[in-house]
Amino acid sequence: MKAMILAAGKGTRVRPITYTIPKPMIPILQKPVMEFLLELLRQHGFTEVMVNVSHLAYEIESYFRDGQRFGVQIAYSFEGRIVDGELVGEAVGSAGGMRRIQDFSPFFDDTFVVLCGDALIDLDLTEALRWHREKGSIATIIMKDVPREEVSSYGVVVTDEDGRIKKFQEKPPVEEALSTSINTGIYIFEPEIFDYIPSGVPFDIGGDLFPKLVENEAPFYGISMDFQWIDIGKVPDYWQAVRSVLTGEVKNVAIPGHEVAPGVYTGINVNVNWDKVDIKGPVYIGGMTEIEDGATIIGPTMIGPNCHICTGATVDNSVIFDYSRLGPGVRLVDKLVFGRYCVDKTGASIDVAAAALDWLITDTRVDVPVETPVEQQAIAELLGSDI
Repeated sequence: MKAMILAAGKGTRVRPITYTIPKPMIPILQKPVMEFLLELLRQHGFTEVMVNVSHLAYEIESYFRDGQRFGVQIAYSFEGRIVDGELVGEAVGSAGGMRRIQDFSPFFDDTFVVLCGDALIDLDLTEALRWHREKGSIATIIMKDVPREEVSSYGVVVTDEDGRIKKFQEKPPVEEALSTSINTGIYIFEPEIFDYIPSGVPFDIGGDLFPKLVENEAPFYGISMDFQWIDIGKVPDYWQAVRSVLTGEVKNVAIPGHEVAPGVYTGINVNVNWDKVDIKGPVYIGGMTEIEDGATIIGPTMIGPNCHICTGATVDNSVIFDYSRLGPGVRLVDKLVFGRYCVDKTGASIDVAAAALDWLITDTRVDVPVETPVEQQAIAELLGSDI
């Protein structure tokens, strides 16, 4: 069977991570989220996968290549052009990406599944397919019910008693929501769907295709299913996803490495004197990371590979990406550190280089200058406050 993973978006709401990492490559404890999607597809018999790429396309293609080591076949549809020898992404919309592939050669010749490449899911695709075919649907949205107080964060789907889709509400106020069923970005289509998608123009699944199906009274259905679904649409979502994996709420993602103490997992060759640090799990520490004596690590926390946590530093309920150096005495609570950026759980970020805070957070591959007495005094006055 055939499937498509949507991977062409820029991921602007997940910046600064997506400055250098495309959304499908964002790691959940060292494993790209798209890899979990490929595993799910393979488990349910989907072995031919098209991926549309645009922003940072090379990062995706160079990791997954033709899919052999993941047990599937993968091909890529690049959306963009070359300017002065550089690839410039120009996404054509999710439905436009489907149409582009079909116009090249009619790949989608039977029932197929389309997944957004930025969500961690554990869904019974086989059961969803059965329901879709039973209804005789041309398009099916896999929905999930959420608490009413959360509906304003999602696209709400309104169906009749038979599951036929009648209306959409994009992030409605709680008091105006007509349903608590939300669009998860997981779709099942028949090849006839291309009768509704024009060629050569940007066209979106949610914004253009679905309203057209409702307007034309096409056999268009939604099914609510009970499954794990973590959408990594914004930085706080990613921060919460890592927390959920570490605390065991996400059952289909194992914590990698070796459990060296209850709830404390490490990669290989970690440099830590366990008797001289205070670590409370759940915590993951990547390989070749050094944690100096006197540091405190409080879970749920992920520290990536090749990091350096200096003496007296505290990392509490945070996510630290690879090659990050946290200076002596730094205290990070509810933060995400990615390169030169420090982001809180609301998504607000500090560019530590622009703020002249490189002595607090920097790259482990960069030599750290020795401070003058005046600088040391300024540092001493700043230490102790949360970043």
